[in-house]
Order: sequence, then structure tokens, then C-alpha cells
Amino acid sequence: MPMPLPTFDDVLAAAARIAPHAHATPVLRSSALDAMAGCELHFKAEPLQRTGAFKFRGACNAVWALDDASAARGVVTHSSGNHGAALALAARTRGIPCHVVVPKGANAAKLANIARYGAHLHTCEATIDAREASAARVQAETGATLIHPYTHPHVIAGQGTAALELLNAHGPLEALVAPVGGGGLLSGTAITAAATAPGCRIVGAEPEGAADTADSLAAGERRIDFVPDTVCDGLRGTLGEPNFALLHAHHVEVLTIPDTETLAAMRLLWQCLKLLVEPSSAIALAAVLRHRDRFAGQHVGVLLSGGNVDLDALPWEHAT
Repeated sequence: MPMPLPTFDDVLAAAARIAPHAHATPVLRSSALDAMAGCELHFKAEPLQRTGAFKFRGACNAVWALDDASAARGVVTHSSGNHGAALALAARTRGIPCHVVVPKGANAAKLANIARYGAHLHTCEATIDAREASAARVQAETGATLIHPYTHPHVIAGQGTAALELLNAHGPLEALVAPVGGGGLLSGTAITAAATAPGCRIVGAEPEGAADTADSLAAGERRIDFVPDTVCDGLRGTLGEPNFALLHAHHVEVLTIPDTETLAAMRLLWQCLKLLVEPSSAIALAAVLRHRDRFAGQHVGVLLSGGNVDLDALPWEHAT
């Protein structure tokens, strides 16, 4: 039976649940980036979150929402990096086992993070079907609770706390832009904005080479039969069913961005904010810069989702 869709009450409960463990990340400003974008930008700096990404919010909420008996059996997930590291650390804060299924060829820096936080790693082929099958096998063998990277309601609610902090501290905003892959962050953001800032437009930023969310919303149904081709390794997942339902219900707009512009935005954020972000995060700024006319003169929130970059593979030669 499908789990119920999370509500704003669940976001508020998540905020209280994760408060002892998660950082309230800063909001950064740059007059240089404001001038380039033609609007006033407020950057929510989730690369400064624990594990280096917003994912810790949802993982922490899911882990601490478990009853004691379930928690004792541990948790399991599949992840290309950030969610796996987040779940591993969240599990460590509660003293329970964590199993993470990782696809072959995943980002080396992100895999190192998962291992650093004490997870048991299980390698599989680099397809969604292989990831899900491997996670189901580990779950059956261990009795661990599956915490899906973006469809679990406690994960979605936890991700919504980033927008809650931003809107409480720097609202009202006329638009809020966030990356979208599986849809956990964007759907949590949509729930929060609808309740606290109903006049705020919610905009997703998605790679042109993995545009299943834009295609799905345009068609009015999930369109997930695609092979991702993007440098944004954190945005290659397929849009989840509950995530699609929430994005559709909240009339979220999605803009698709070429990788070249995302990498250029990544470099700008390093130069202007002195913040190292991964491509899957920089795409949010790239969306604003590509569509200046849609944001001109407005107060715009930008959710910078993560900063776990493989420093041995910085892609600057592709960004010029």
C-alpha cells in the first residue's frame, strides 16, 4: 500500500525532529550575481549542511521517526552518493546499522563520504532496476527499514525544512528555485511554500539530458523511460510517483538547462560566493541566469543543494 503524501504538518514535525542534529544553514548574498541575474538572489547554502548536502535533513527525519524496534534492525537505501552519506550519518546519530547500495562508477568523493560515516556498502550495476533489486535483497536479509532517497514521506518532509528556514528568515520571496532529480527536495519545497508563501512560484532546474520531470509535468503523467546523459550525477534518478503527484498538484514549473551552463554557474558560485558546489546544485543558479526575463527585478530564493565535488575531476575545461 502506498504511503500517504506528506503535508506541511509533516514538514513542521520534521523541523522539530531534526533540530538537535541538523545545521540551520546560512543564506548567502552576492551583489555581483544579483547584477548578472537582474534580480535579488538569496542562496540557501546546503553545501554547509552535515554530510555536505540537504539530504541529511530527510535522512535524519526518517531515521529518528522510526520506532525503537524498527530502528534496532537498521536502515537500508540505494544511492549514488549524497543520500547514502546522509543516511549513514543519521543512523550513526542513533547508533543503528546502515546499509547503502551504490552503483558502479559513482562519484568517488561521495562514496568516500558514505564509507566515512560507517555504512555497510553493497555494489550493484548502474541502473535503477539493479539498485532497487539489490536494496530489496539487503532489506530481506537484514530486516532493515528501506529509506528511499526521494519517495519516502519522511524524507520529502525533511527536505522541505530547507525552504522553511529560508522563507522564515528571508521571505517574502517571489520565486524559489531548486534542482530536481527524483523530486524529493522540490516536492518538499512545494509543500512548504504553498503553506507559508502561497504567492511564491516554485521552479525546478533539471538537466537537458535527464528531463523526465519536465516531460512528465508537460504530459500530465510520469514519463521515466530515458537514459540520463548529464554531468549532474545527483540528478540522474527517475522522478518518483509521490513526487510527481506533489509537483503536479502544486503547479510547479521546471526549466531544463544544458550542462555547459550548469558548469559555468558552478564556477561563478565559487568565484562570487566562495562556495564549492556540485553541478547538481549549480544548476539552480544556471536556470535563473538562462531565464533572466522570468525573474527580472524579483526576490528569488536559490536552494544550493550540495557541495560534494570530486576534487580530482573538476570539470572546468568543459565550462569555457
